[in-house]
Amino acid sequence: MVADLLQIVRSFPQPVAELAQKLALTLLSVRPDLDAKARLGWGSVNYRHPSAGFVCAIFPMEDHVSLVFEQGRLLSSPLLEGDGKQVRFIRFEPGTEIPEDEIAILLAEAIALKA
Repeated sequence: MVADLLQIVRSFPQPVAELAQKLALTLLSVRPDLDAKARLGWGSVNYRHPSAGFVCAIFPMEDHVSLVFEQGRLLSSPLLEGDGKQVRFIRFEPGTEIPEDEIAILLAEAIALKA
């Protein structure tokens, strides 16, 4: 996964690439039961849980990184943005702190919804 992530972020500015890598490691740190798989065609790293299936994905963008929750509409957090029917996301800009505790709670809620 690390080599694939590096391939995904190599065309992005260094601060975005570093942020995407840090976020990827954070997700696996707070939820070691997640399986990460880079999707080169989508330019994302997708996270699956053994009993809940697809939970979230990291999408690097030119000036930020989005952490997208598949069932984000059903999650409650002031961090989540978007008004889609299903998906919501957290936007991280380089230099901002990654709120590990809040992400851990969101991951637990997202997994509980689908498990």
